This record gives sequence, structure tokens and C-alpha cells, in this order.
Amino acid sequence: MTPAPPLAALAFALSLVLAAPVSAQATDAARALAADALIVDTHIDAPGVLVSSWADLGEAAPDREFDYPRAREGGLDVAFMSIYTSARQDESGAAWQAANIQIDAIEALVARHPDRFAILTSPGDVERLRAGGRVLLPLGMENGGPIGEDLAQLKFFHERGVRYITLAHSGNNRIADSSYTVEKRWNGLSPFGREVIAEMNRLGIMVDVSHVSDDALRQAVELSRVPVIASHSALRHFTPDFERNLSDELAKLIAAKGGVVQIPFGTAFVNPQAAANTRDWFRESLAFDRRSAERVAAGDPALDRKAFEAQWALDHPKVEAPISDVLDQIDYAVKLIGIEHVGIGSDFDGVDGELPEGLRTVADFPNFIAGLQARGHSDEDIRKILGGNLMRVWAKIEAGAEVP
Repeated sequence: MTPAPPLAALAFALSLVLAAPVSAQATDAARALAADALIVDTHIDAPGVLVSSWADLGEAAPDREFDYPRAREGGLDVAFMSIYTSARQDESGAAWQAANIQIDAIEALVARHPDRFAILTSPGDVERLRAGGRVLLPLGMENGGPIGEDLAQLKFFHERGVRYITLAHSGNNRIADSSYTVEKRWNGLSPFGREVIAEMNRLGIMVDVSHVSDDALRQAVELSRVPVIASHSALRHFTPDFERNLSDELAKLIAAKGGVVQIPFGTAFVNPQAAANTRDWFRESLAFDRRSAERVAAGDPALDRKAFEAQWALDHPKVEAPISDVLDQIDYAVKLIGIEHVGIGSDFDGVDGELPEGLRTVADFPNFIAGLQARGHSDEDIRKILGGNLMRVWAKIEAGAEVP
């Protein structure tokens, strides 16, 4: 290529800068808004990691994506702790125990640092509890497996602080079909699942439709007396054939009911190639488990899951994604369903570090804000996305409860 004259080279370089994705570097204006706005993240997987590999999250924990110092650095005020149980734990009967251990772990964290954390069970308590710089920790249950077949467990977990329940996760369960399974069990919700939604409405537990099948989502929205949320779901517009994300139709249904779609940061949801890998992983992982169980039932040794996972990792290298993938999702969601129905549910500590450049920990919310500002979103609208919308919906669901 023939070298360009100096002025032409300068113009060419400038054109590349102008065409490049928004920088991940926070501006002073973004940091100021992060410090002043109420930032609510509806999905952080700290509890499961805390149980499997303990760290004091009240201090700096470099191997995690959520800890107190970085939460304060990023301006995070309300961090929903995800009480996650797997389909395998549900099937083995271990989900109830696993959920309670994770709740215990968060309660212990708060007891160890009462000046830094507080459990949050009502949106009306935010201003009182966050005084002094506390990060508030409401609980969300990812997968309804821990309630088993007992509706009374909903009241039990509500009393333990759980304020949303994701109806299913990676497998069909007693409540609903999963978006990840090829073969559905209920064609949406089970008869028990319909009772679950009614009882969640009665108690004031938010119905979370992330992870469920399209039919289960439609039925949940129709049955619920109050708005529903998608605690961490991106939009299928960018990831065709990935049922885990929301179609335009489903996102509109949630909004029409008065609910909110919380956009995640994980590359598995916002990037097309990563989403395809994730879809295939869950399908092949479930098929592997089925083959292994069949072998055991026939008296043969189980298949080597570690070898399966290692080979998968070799065949599917990590996908790097820019922060613009997340910003594109936000822009599209705002245009599709309106600014009043969009929020954030990062999935920090839940995606094995597969996060976009500039959104790697809870300290990075100012980068996200800077990207939104650069794309022309007003500070008033950004405040809605950061947490105002979710808090409004939570308050409405709480007001619709039929218990004292």
C-alpha cells in the first residue's frame, strides 16, 4: 500500500476514531452520574461462588467480579444476590439444601460487615438502609427447584428474603420448561407452575421469566396479576435461534404487562457467536448427562464429564466482545419496548469471566454510563435504566401482594 500524505493520513485516522465503538473509558460526567444515581443490578452470582470458593467480599477480592470496594467504586447500590441451583441439583434432591446454604452465606457476609452491607427485602427500605454507603443485597432465586413440589416453600423462602424466583434454569423442572432444552415437558408451565405463579403473586415475589421457554413465558405473563420481570435476558434480535434470549414479541408482552427487561452483560447473551456456543453447550451437556445416566442404569461406568468439558473448551475458545454489544442491546430495547421497561442484570460472577471489554467487574458501571451518554441517552433516561424502572416495578408487585 502506498504511504498516504500526512494530511490524508490524519484524516483517515480521524475517520477510524469516529467510526469506532464507544470507548469503554468512563468520563467525569459518567462517574458523577454513577455516584448520584441509584444503580440496581438484578443478577450477580456471588453466593454460589462464595460457597464453592470462599472470600471475604467486604474486602477486595481480586478473583471475583463483585466485592464491596469495587461496588462502591462503580456506584452500585442494590445488588441482587442470585441463589442459583442447577438442574442436576434439582433432580438429585440437593437444591433445597444448596439454596439455604447460599442464603446463609449472604447473611454471614452482612453480619460480618453491617456497616458495608444490608439485606434488602422491600424497595421502600432503600434510602434508610443504604445510608453510610452500604451496598444492599436483595435475594433472587435462580431456578425454582428448591421449592420442590411444596407451595409452602414459597412462603419459607419469602421469609428468608427471596424477592424473585426464576421459574426454571437449564432444564425442564416441576414448574416450567426451559429455553435450553430441545424436548419440552409441559409445553410451557406445568399445572403446579400455575399454582406457583398465583402464590408468588400473593406473597409479593417477583415472577422472573429469564431462562424459560417461549410458551412458558407467554403463559406466565398471562397468568400473573402483576408485572413480571426478566432478571437477565438479552434480545434475540441479535442472536437468532437462541431461545434463551427474548424475541421482540416476548419483550413486548413483558412491557405491556408493566414489567421490565434487565439486559445482561455476559458475552454469551449479547454476542451472536458466544450465544450460539452457549445454546449448543446446554444442548450437548444435557445430552451427555442423559447418555451417562443410561450407562449407569445399564450397569456401566458413568461417562467422564471432566473430559467432556475439557474437550468442549478446546473446541470453543472464548469469544471476545466489545462493550458496544451491550450498548446495542440497550438501544434496541429502548426503541422496541420503551425507556420505562429496560434495566440491567449483569450476571457478574456467573459467566466464567466471559464479559465485554470495559464491563468486567462491578467497578465498571461508569464505563457503561459513559457509553449510554455518548449515544445520546439523557441522564434522566439513564437513571431509569440503571435502577429506577426496576424499583418502580418491584414496588408495584409488592403492592399487589395479599399478605401483611
